[in-house]
Amino acid sequence: MPTQPPIDIDPATIPMQRRRFGRTGLDMPVFSCGGMRYQDGWKDKPLDEIADGFQDNLEATIRRAVELGINHIETARGYGPSERQLGLVLPKLPRDKIIVQTKVGLEKDPEVFRNNFHESLDRLQLDHVDLFGLHGINDRESYEWACNPGGCFDVAQELRREGKVRFIGFSTHGPLDVILDAIRHGEPETGKGFDYVNLHWYYIFRRNWPAIQEAIRRDMGVFIISPSDKGGMLYKPSAKLVELCKPLHPIVFNDLFCLARDKVHTLSVGAARPSDFDLHMQALSLFDRAEELIGPIEERLGKAMRQATGVDHPEDMGRGMPDHKDVPGELNLEIMLWLRNLTVGWDMLDYGKMRFNLLGNADAWFPGGKPSNLHDIDPAELVRTAGDSPFAGEVPGLLREAVDLLGGEEVKRLSES
Repeated sequence: MPTQPPIDIDPATIPMQRRRFGRTGLDMPVFSCGGMRYQDGWKDKPLDEIADGFQDNLEATIRRAVELGINHIETARGYGPSERQLGLVLPKLPRDKIIVQTKVGLEKDPEVFRNNFHESLDRLQLDHVDLFGLHGINDRESYEWACNPGGCFDVAQELRREGKVRFIGFSTHGPLDVILDAIRHGEPETGKGFDYVNLHWYYIFRRNWPAIQEAIRRDMGVFIISPSDKGGMLYKPSAKLVELCKPLHPIVFNDLFCLARDKVHTLSVGAARPSDFDLHMQALSLFDRAEELIGPIEERLGKAMRQATGVDHPEDMGRGMPDHKDVPGELNLEIMLWLRNLTVGWDMLDYGKMRFNLLGNADAWFPGGKPSNLHDIDPAELVRTAGDSPFAGEVPGLLREAVDLLGGEEVKRLSES
């Protein structure tokens, strides 16, 4: 087994790797500075209400990112006061040296969407953004708000013609079929389709790989959302996960796993402070050894999962399960079984609880009925619903175990808390 790689490397000495961000042609760093964790909370507020120290921390984080070669700065209108706080920093940086992305939530009324964009641009204190994301194509309704004639995508095209936007993309937490339809919207070769996509894909969650393949086929940029947080709360990994990932930290392993695929262009680093970049830069220093290092770790993770659950990967048990809308109580069988397996196989209890208790409280962002609905459902009906799955007969017991392990206080999305 390779020895533990050193962690005292000066990150500033590690050259940033860059990849072409699809047809945008942007020279994108493989790590992006995501704006979900350094701002002063999740509620929007005027700048004179920002708590002491938060603005200094945000500026220090941005400057550290740029120092390391991470010149893609990504945020969203919905990230509390993030845009306002960035508006005090971005004008101090050389505009031609940074890539700025913001995202604006979709609206049924496209004029509301347009007005919200202009307000975001004012908050950022910029005359244009390089990347403009339609935030949250998560279900059929939001897809229609985005892509129907005269909808939000057409407004974004008008903003591009006005010089306010260089490239247009979308972010998504939605099901694969919705993501694929959005990727295929329009005609990219004539500038009428999306230029890039922000989506989830990382070691513990791989079901969106066909969307990445389709995006690459259409020469779109691929941005991975929250691989360290939504990818397993890897900032505070379980002791078992730490042991299984040795000699790497789980963040370093996950980074290498993702970046070993050249179809992935950049990973979001949701830095809360300047030092949060250090582990990611360690991954960069090991990139030429990625295959050598991640292969044995994948084998150990798979073995531990098989011993605990009977499947190689936590997603395997949920494959082929019906959509939650076709299940009694609208239970999201795929997600519930996935989170159960993460907990049983790799002791990812904190992550499992956090995600499990979003069910029933996060709408299209994390769909499914409340797990407590299980108590009112005939187990035989669940078996019938699971259909041809080899695990159909076990589903009622597996779900009861999931509720016992992970059920508890219901939680909201961070942006709603």
